[in-house]
Amino acid sequence: MDVKDDTGEDDLLPRLHASLLEGLPAEALLTDPGVTTSYATDMAAFCAAGTPAAVALPRTVEQVQHVMRTATALRVPVVPQGARTGLSGAANASDGCILLSLVKMDRILEINTVDRIAVVEPGVVNAVLSRAVADQGLFYPPDPSSWEQCTIGGNIGTASGGLCCVKYGVTAEYVLGLDVVLADGRLLRTGRRTAKGVAGYDLTRLFVGSEGSLGVVVRAVLALRPAPPRRLALAAEFPSAAAACAAVCAVMEAGLTPSLLELMDRTTVRAVNALGKMGLPETTEALLLAAFDTPDAPEGLAAVGELCRAAGATAVVPAEDEAESELLLQARRMSLTALDALRPATMIDDVCVPRSRLAEMLDGTAAIARAYDLLIGVCAHAGDGNTHPVVCFDPADEDETRRARESFDEIMALGLALGGTITGEHGVGVLKKEWLARELGPVGMEMQRAVKQAFDPLGLLNPGKLF
Repeated sequence: MDVKDDTGEDDLLPRLHASLLEGLPAEALLTDPGVTTSYATDMAAFCAAGTPAAVALPRTVEQVQHVMRTATALRVPVVPQGARTGLSGAANASDGCILLSLVKMDRILEINTVDRIAVVEPGVVNAVLSRAVADQGLFYPPDPSSWEQCTIGGNIGTASGGLCCVKYGVTAEYVLGLDVVLADGRLLRTGRRTAKGVAGYDLTRLFVGSEGSLGVVVRAVLALRPAPPRRLALAAEFPSAAAACAAVCAVMEAGLTPSLLELMDRTTVRAVNALGKMGLPETTEALLLAAFDTPDAPEGLAAVGELCRAAGATAVVPAEDEAESELLLQARRMSLTALDALRPATMIDDVCVPRSRLAEMLDGTAAIARAYDLLIGVCAHAGDGNTHPVVCFDPADEDETRRARESFDEIMALGLALGGTITGEHGVGVLKKEWLARELGPVGMEMQRAVKQAFDPLGLLNPGKLF
């Protein structure tokens, strides 16, 4: 959408900039194209981005409201942004839009140890919040791999997951209430501070995962948990991905509750070793990492070890102490960065399937890699069936780029065929919006659009995303 006024005159940039400056300090508005274009994309490949008209960097709720009122008055699209670590193009610019970056709204407003909540602004970095609540003996479980950079607002926008989802769930489980600036600048408060509450429709959950298409989150009330004991981990080597997946199913069927159950295939293990000199076993076809954060962690790890051996593990190596456990988990966090270093570009898929179909997903992905003659590494939140096949390719090679895109689609089709979903935690954005319609069907899409129309009748918020 281009910047135009109601009479159809082109190029309203001077008027837009002047209007924004009526409620923003000069340092909170970027208009130099050489600067604004650097904000135009997140970390996803194959996602188109437009040319923004401006970047707004508000520090207060009132400033966000001013931006939205200005946008509505001038019919200018707005794309909310966090740290832009997303992998679906959800934060990519539209032509002529205001990029509304929330990173300057980075205050932790409250940590309440009795109610076990934190109240934060959207620009708070996940790891900063996690450390702050840990100092108070509390725990904020969602921990995306990019937790040192990603923001709580971005996590809410994409309903992020992380390594500990198998036990603790995803971001949506911890968002109790939100303050949201609507498209017309009104402030909406949803949810609660209480431990439970069922008054009215659950609008809070509606905004979680909406990718900034319904409103702009400016404050969040987050649930916390008591800090658990330090995690102890083990690594198990397997001769095949299928054997590792069989162990995952056995662990879950046995009723065990690991705080982490992650899988890395051979390609990923070798990439991590090459990048970080981690010393992981390169002869393995699949490496399974398990961890417990309970007082009886050694007993839990022993039980997992036995189940891994029964499933065909060639080696089971418990970490000797907490430091060694954290080293194993750091290796897993490096996976996406390590795979990204193998080729000039990557496409990171995010297909989640039922745990019982996990082996079929990994074996099918390997078959797709062979069919398209591509390097595809897989790391996975195995405990909840969320796989991240990473297609590695050279964008300068036209044929390889074509094969990469086609293989990406084949992987999503495989996930749906196995009863899964096209995205477990990265969101739809630009990258997967064509696939959203396939997953939801015509009635589902009609209802989705009706919700969008109710909150954003002019279609100004993050246009071109989701559908």
